[in-house]
Amino acid sequence: MTVEAYINPDFGWTQKLIFLAVALFGIIVCVAFIIGGVRISTSAMSAKKSVKRVEFYKRSHNRIQRFYEMIIAGTSVLSFSCAYVIINHIYSKAQEMGGVTGTAWLNTFLKAWEGSKDFVLLLLICLSCVLNSLLDRLIIPLKKTDSSERAIVRMLAMFYCILILVYLNMFGDENEYNPVMMYYLGLMVGRFVYFDASFKDFLRAMKNMFVSAPILLLGLLLAWLMCFFGFKAEFLLEKNYYIVGVFYTHLFLLAAVFVCHHVQQIIIKSRSKKK
Repeated sequence: MTVEAYINPDFGWTQKLIFLAVALFGIIVCVAFIIGGVRISTSAMSAKKSVKRVEFYKRSHNRIQRFYEMIIAGTSVLSFSCAYVIINHIYSKAQEMGGVTGTAWLNTFLKAWEGSKDFVLLLLICLSCVLNSLLDRLIIPLKKTDSSERAIVRMLAMFYCILILVYLNMFGDENEYNPVMMYYLGLMVGRFVYFDASFKDFLRAMKNMFVSAPILLLGLLLAWLMCFFGFKAEFLLEKNYYIVGVFYTHLFLLAAVFVCHHVQQIIIKSRSKKK
């Protein structure tokens, strides 16, 4: 099996540009929705106009970047899920053919998958965390969020992916994702109930998660609409596992976030120079 086997061969550059344009439109609409929500909340403040303006820019940039972090973290976590499904599929196909066949590197990897699947899954999780850090520090640097906010959004991204996998288990690729969901649930429980945590720490974590829930819902709605469009337009193929299409969709959303973030930074810098 090759990578091309999991991608629609008819999904050419014209279709990719259309899909990217739809992703850009979706991100812009979500950003506008976030800005509108912040404007409503700051307009109710009993403060001076200048204070309201500063608070508006501060809150809007923070929430927009938390939304971007949700897309980044969701894509990183889904990369692990997608890798698991593809590797497991390759292994199953190799077994059906009467044994593992291919290059020496592939043989070694698939034998490791057979004997040490749990450790390979753990390695994939670690790699997805590294990918997340590289994306939001080097590729799409989010400077308006602190480490605690990013940690909350990354935890929400696990819940985001659990909801996607539960849906796919019920209506798509049945029983493919149970091991992955168990890993995510374990990581989330570890985040909430760690060894020396107090009940107050638990309540604080729950509160932070509840406050960021609108970002989670917004990200899920955008991803669902993009996936619906992608499968309906036959840019994505159902036979290649739904999770592959979902991950591919998130790659386009990630590219749209990259464009929007850097365009925003250019605009902000040009305005500051004029002042």
